[in-house]
Amino acid sequence: MKRKAERDKDNETTESQPKAKKRKYDEAYLALGFTVTTVGEEERPVQELVLDNCRSSEGKIEGITEEFSNLELLSLINVGLTSVADIPKLDKLKKLELSDNRISGGLEVLAERLVNLTHLNLSGNKFKDISTLEPLKKLPQLKSLDLFNCEVTNLGDYRDSIFTLLPQLTYLDGYDADDCEASDSDGEADAVDDEGESEEFWEEEEDDDEDVVAEEDDDDSGDDEEGGVNGEVDSEEDDDDEEDDEEDDEDSSPVKGQKRKRDQEEEEEDDE
Repeated sequence: MKRKAERDKDNETTESQPKAKKRKYDEAYLALGFTVTTVGEEERPVQELVLDNCRSSEGKIEGITEEFSNLELLSLINVGLTSVADIPKLDKLKKLELSDNRISGGLEVLAERLVNLTHLNLSGNKFKDISTLEPLKKLPQLKSLDLFNCEVTNLGDYRDSIFTLLPQLTYLDGYDADDCEASDSDGEADAVDDEGESEEFWEEEEDDDEDVVAEEDDDDSGDDEEGGVNGEVDSEEDDDDEEDDEEDDEDSSPVKGQKRKRDQEEEEEDDE
């Protein structure tokens, strides 16, 4: 009995682990003002998380933990942030939207925890000096940086200083070092890749559906051919039966004639 109770307890613990993990996800959403609705039991990793206009508590990031390790896009526009110190380590994150907040520094944590970041939007924040952006030098993959509507953009040598400070940059505020505007494909490369994968997935699904329909059509045509063959066979059998009946009639007709002849002879003998 004791062993059985221990096994049952282990089973309950194993079954509760997915639920506990889901509860952590739900708490993260709830902490940022989202209403959580469960759809099905299967959980898929979250790759994009948009929490724009959800007010933060005390200007800090809350509820987003390393459980969101598959995130590739995180958007926290106009949530009242004053610090990014609590952002977790997200190795797969490529695009971070932090515009229209009140952040003025502390970007060292981004270089430490978001090592593969390629797009960073800090427009509409409180950056005043070029020096506050120096930590971004440690983001080797950083391709696009937005500082529009930040005080730092009022400096006379702002653009030249930023491109000198961050040589890995291709675009600053949507323009490259030669003042050429970023194309949609460059500015939203990740989104294009995701759309391409989605299109390929749906094309494969459509091809599979077409194959299924084609197989069903082949089956139907096969049934029709079989029906036609069976119909021909049945008609041939009917013809054979009719011919047999005719032969039987022909064979039986002389016999009947002979019988009538014998009957007449017998009647004549009786009359005599």
